[in-house]
Parts: sequence; structure tokens; C-alpha cells
Amino acid sequence: MSGRIAVIGAGAFGAALSVAWAGAGRDVTLWGRDAAAMRAAQRTRRLPRLPDVDLPDRIRCVADLDEAADPASTGCTVLAVPMQALAPTLARLRIDPATAVAACKGLETGTLRGATAILAEALPRARVGILSGPSFAADVARGLPTALTLGMRDAADVQDLLSTPALRLYRTDDVVGVELGGALKNVTAIACGAAIGAGLGESARAALMTRGMAETARLAAALGADPRTLSGLSGLGDLALTCASPQSRNFAAGLALGRGAPPPDATTEGVHTVRAALDLAARHGVEMPVARATAALLDGTTTIGGAVDALLSRDLTTE
Repeated sequence: MSGRIAVIGAGAFGAALSVAWAGAGRDVTLWGRDAAAMRAAQRTRRLPRLPDVDLPDRIRCVADLDEAADPASTGCTVLAVPMQALAPTLARLRIDPATAVAACKGLETGTLRGATAILAEALPRARVGILSGPSFAADVARGLPTALTLGMRDAADVQDLLSTPALRLYRTDDVVGVELGGALKNVTAIACGAAIGAGLGESARAALMTRGMAETARLAAALGADPRTLSGLSGLGDLALTCASPQSRNFAAGLALGRGAPPPDATTEGVHTVRAALDLAARHGVEMPVARATAALLDGTTTIGGAVDALLSRDLTTE
């Protein structure tokens, strides 16, 4: 495959991945939806979402989506757009890339689909996969050591292309497990943030992380995932990072919720994913009490105290 990587989405994570790959000698085409901003970025070598990072010369900023994803010059197209924007972005493509990897986490509301199902429907001739794991954009852009999981079948060539000395990729065939680990950790992170914001303490956070992981594993198993995937980078690894740092948008949203403050002005995938996850769980007969309490908090149908009472008053059971 060609050594050029196309990154669709010039937000913080898409830009950070572009910087990491270009810094390792890859040629990168970066597309953003704001044409004026992309023209400015090509000239100034700066992007608003990474204001303190100079874009390497190997990054070419463009505003033409088909130019970025053209399979004649691109080995792999990475879609780093918000989950709810994935299908609309793909609908704009007139040229199908040969290989497409999603770098977004969540479930599509309404359809309850994960990213690879959306990719497969929109790009029936492409190889598709998903990239997920514990990673903050600022760390990736600075070249700090980061490890991610590539959920994709027959993907050794893609793994080689997207790995760098500082960005290490592990691959697995368990696409469903990678998707659900990345999606549902955002829900648990909101719950953990709310607990810390409300002053419930670190023990409560640890309990929510553990029981949130148990819920994720139950739903993943019902959908055919390998439980071992949830113990890896895209499961436990991502959960540990997202539930423990205010750098996480989902944790920050929960923190504000617990404090009774306005939510941060940022895309918070867990807000959308929690409702889709509960619909998916109901379809498969899976109990998700932490997710249900989180949804009630977000809907304003319960308080922190009410959510805690609902969780603690459940029948005692085995672990």
C-alpha cells in the first residue's frame, strides 16, 4: 500500500495523529470541514485545536474531501471525526478509499451502529477497521509514548503503516470488542466525573470504574466480542485514562454535572452513547445500572443522591 495517510477530521485528535505520523516520516493529507481554516493552516502551519504545535512539512492541509481520500495516492484513510458526524462525512465522499480506519468512539444514535458498520455500509469495497485506546491528543502530538489497538482483520500492513517509534499499535480481529470498549468507557467516565464532582470520593470512583467495566463486558459478550479484548488497551487501558483525568472531555462533563456547573463547551461522545448503549442493552437483555443512572443524571430525572441510592439499593449479588 501507499505510504501516504489521509486524516479526515482536523480536530485535536486528528491533528495530533497527523503530527505523530508526519513526524515519523509519513506523508499526511489532513482534511478539515472549514475550508478557510485549512487554507490558513497550510500557510501558517498551525491549527486552532493544537495551538502550540507546529505542523510538520509532511502534512498537507486540504479542504477537498475526495482529494484527501483518493486511493490512487493514499494507503490508508483515517476518519477522526465525532461519531455522530461519521455517516454524514462519509456521505460526502465521491471516491471510495481502499482502506478506511475509524478513530472515533461511540455508538450512532438511532441505528445503534458502531463505526465499522457505518464504514462498511458507506464503503463496501474498502477494508475497514477501528483505532482505539488510551490516548490524549496533547500526548500524541508531543510524541509521548502511546499504545493503541487496531481492530481490523488481516491488517499487518496497516499496523506497520500507522505505527511509529512513539505510537505503538497492537492489532486484533475482535472489532466489536474494540468498538464497545472505546464507546462505553465514555459513559463510565461521565459517572466517575459526577462522583468526584459531588465529593463522593475515590472509593466511589473505583467502584464505578469496576462495575462500569463489568457492564461493558456483559454487553460485549452478548454481541460476540472476546472478553479478553476488554482487558486490553481499548478496554481497561482506555477506561483507566478516561475516568481519572480532567483532560478527558467525558470525565470533565461528569465533573461539572456533579458540581452543578454548566457542562464544558466540547464534544462529549458519552452523552450520545449512553442512550444508544441502553437501547442496545435492552435489545440483548443486558442489565446496565451504571449507564442507566448516568442517563438519568444527564436527563435531569434524578439527582446525584438519587443515582447513588438507586445503585446501592439494588439486590445484593455475586461479582
